[in-house]
Amino acid sequence: MPGPRTGSSTPYSYILIRLLFRFVLKIFYGSIVVEGQANIPKTGRPCIVTSNHSNSLTDALVLVTAIPPVDRNMLRLTAKATQFGQRSFTSWLIEAAGTVPVKRRKDYADGITVDNTDVMEKLMEALELGDAVCLFPEGLSRYHPTIAPLKTGVARLISDVLTRNRNDPDFEISLLNCSITYMHRQHFRSDVLVSFHPPMTFSSKTHPELLAPIDYKHIRQVTAQMYEQISSGTIDAPSWDVVRLGKLAARIYAPLGTRMRLGDHVRVVRAFIEAFKAFEGHTDASDDDEKRPELPELRLDLSKYQDQLTHWGLTDERVRRPTISRPLIFARMVLRFVWAWCLFTLSLPGLVLWTPVFLTTFYAVHNFKKASLDSLLHGCLTDSDPSRLGKPIFDTWDEIAQYKLIYGLMSGLVVWLGLSLVTFPFSAITFMLVPALMWMALRWLEDAVSAFRAFTAHLRLLLVGKSTLRAMQVQRKELYPRIMDFAVNAIGLPDNPEVYFTRRGGKEKGRVQGGWEFGTRYFSIKRRRKRDWEETLLYDVASLDLLDYPNEE
Repeated sequence: MPGPRTGSSTPYSYILIRLLFRFVLKIFYGSIVVEGQANIPKTGRPCIVTSNHSNSLTDALVLVTAIPPVDRNMLRLTAKATQFGQRSFTSWLIEAAGTVPVKRRKDYADGITVDNTDVMEKLMEALELGDAVCLFPEGLSRYHPTIAPLKTGVARLISDVLTRNRNDPDFEISLLNCSITYMHRQHFRSDVLVSFHPPMTFSSKTHPELLAPIDYKHIRQVTAQMYEQISSGTIDAPSWDVVRLGKLAARIYAPLGTRMRLGDHVRVVRAFIEAFKAFEGHTDASDDDEKRPELPELRLDLSKYQDQLTHWGLTDERVRRPTISRPLIFARMVLRFVWAWCLFTLSLPGLVLWTPVFLTTFYAVHNFKKASLDSLLHGCLTDSDPSRLGKPIFDTWDEIAQYKLIYGLMSGLVVWLGLSLVTFPFSAITFMLVPALMWMALRWLEDAVSAFRAFTAHLRLLLVGKSTLRAMQVQRKELYPRIMDFAVNAIGLPDNPEVYFTRRGGKEKGRVQGGWEFGTRYFSIKRRRKRDWEETLLYDVASLDLLDYPNEE
């Protein structure tokens, strides 16, 4: 009888990497909200962690930092074999974390046999020790609004490891499916939702149909269950247009900003998307159209309203509020501008320290995009990665966050440690002062940008003119009861969202209760109180509509 499984010991390099990227992820993303941590099996229980894969290496780093060390001592990662053995920080990072290389047929020339037998053997041995293994069943990272069909490799791995341990009645393996939702995956100070679903548990006693010899339909059934769980916790749409409409409908239905939990916001958006996507590409009447004849027309009217908002650079929140007088608009503009200038001046000393970081990441991303564009235009490889050949330019955007994180971390460490060395014998003071000053400068910059954004929003109200603004308000007033009726009677959402969602659940980052706390949270040192989960540092909701939804045609 085998003894209790304790899992592999955690390498020091893995501990260092986890600490580094917990730090850099908290800086790059405004908040990373984790749901369902109680569903994570403890160390010593064989576990496969799977997730959707839309943000390259960043997905793995988010999972590593989202799983508490008290629950799992480490998460064994996998990555494509072409990322190993390179003279780059990324390659060192992947290898130092104990990542297992996986060969993909698309990464090798025709005629080369891809053999992952050794890889599967290592993964099964890790599972038998009680480790957790991370796999991305889509098989590749992609910048698309929909989840790709899942490969069957995870289900086959479960079958193989169960067959190897069929004589051990106590051997169980858990499949922990996770959904990662980036509000805007590559933009600074955006937000991330990580949702762990209840694990699926397999053993030779409960699932004898997965033991060899196996009928392949059972492999497909497990894969289908995985897809259902993963897609249920994130935004999965057939096109970017459906994503735009789903987010707009959710904002009209529940204009709560961060008083609504991030998880609730994502689920409301997803509810509208699930209803809309059934009609994606449909121009003729169908059975669904007969059941909900108002939906195609509602989608069309929402699209027209969204086009108006994008054209004028306005958000739905600005249109929803009653029109205010021009003198009051001018007064608010002056106040916002002065406040923005004061905060920006206050943050200038720290921004000097941030400048090398911003310039380095900008240069790295610019070169990356240029290389991707050259590959697209000339049909030749510029980065020795055959998987990029023939991909549309926006399909390389899944790696932008990875470049920003890695180059930002490297340049930030150089600034921090370099100043500590240069200021000797006061290095101990500088070592503590530099990160504190950089963090406060970032917080003041966030407030300054927010104030200036409010200034430009009021300026747009003046430029739009009263007649156009009134026409848009009429559009919204006509849409609102239709959205509410559809949300409540067709989708089954609560009929009083502003009461239901503000009272629902406990506190989390970004969500506040009570007027005093809602106002004072703006000045929090830890995190600025956002007005909308779609908000980032440098872009508002209106501009993100243009930046994040590429034209796939």
